[in-house]
Amino acid sequence: MTAFRHFNRYFTRRIGVLDDHYLGQDRPLGEARLLFEIGDGASLRELRSRLGLDAGYLSRMAKALESQGMVRLSAHPQDNRLRMIELTPAGRVEVKEQNRRANAVAAGLLEGLSAAQRTELTEAMTTARRLLRLAGITVEEVDGASPDARACLDAYAADIDERFPEGYDKSFLVRPDEVSGDAGTFFVAYEEGRPVGCGALRRLEPGVGEIRHVWVHQDARRLGLARRLLDALERAATARELTAVRLDTHATLTEAQAMYRACGYAEIPAYTDDIYGSHWFEKRLAP
Repeated sequence: MTAFRHFNRYFTRRIGVLDDHYLGQDRPLGEARLLFEIGDGASLRELRSRLGLDAGYLSRMAKALESQGMVRLSAHPQDNRLRMIELTPAGRVEVKEQNRRANAVAAGLLEGLSAAQRTELTEAMTTARRLLRLAGITVEEVDGASPDARACLDAYAADIDERFPEGYDKSFLVRPDEVSGDAGTFFVAYEEGRPVGCGALRRLEPGVGEIRHVWVHQDARRLGLARRLLDALERAATARELTAVRLDTHATLTEAQAMYRACGYAEIPAYTDDIYGSHWFEKRLAP
């Protein structure tokens, strides 16, 4: 914890976050970041979610930038409830200059490092970003019939329909009643309010549960999120006094098979006649 805070203090000072004139321009970091995030145009709702800003604070910043001629505010053409924001020509000029200055700062920071040290730093920053993203994702138990649960299952079905040579029939998805209440549970992973993964647990037989549909959106893969979902499902099974969990997976999902083995699952004979199953696994749970 202390090392993390020390790094934050050092890095924010080095890149000028605390300066009211970020990168030497006549505005603080908050306004500069907002200009950058607008890009080719966005809704204030999207920016509020993406940046984690209070609605009032974002509105005040947007109006200040509008009064300076940096942005243009308007209503969405198909939805009057949405306020849109886009850069003016002056705003685009400032963002271009902001990028130039940011590149110069980065170059200055790296100047004293050898090529090998730059590679080491880049790899370390990539690892830090991956782990910070994972830390920022929440895994929440939801009702199996909730819109987010069904949207994740639809995305899961579409994903594996493309990967399975024989396609995938959505009728094989778990029903809401199988993963709700005493029958089971459903978890959804959220990143900045957006569902990016899911997993289901249903009671298979006395003392045994079945894990189904562990899925992660392609934009959130390679973070370690699938293991977090699997851990949440196993803890939910233990809380329900289940002593073992089982699952099956398709022959093409080699990465899933490797993950299950690494997480302590042992391959067993087929326990269902699931037409998509080619490998069956079980894990005994500690009470």
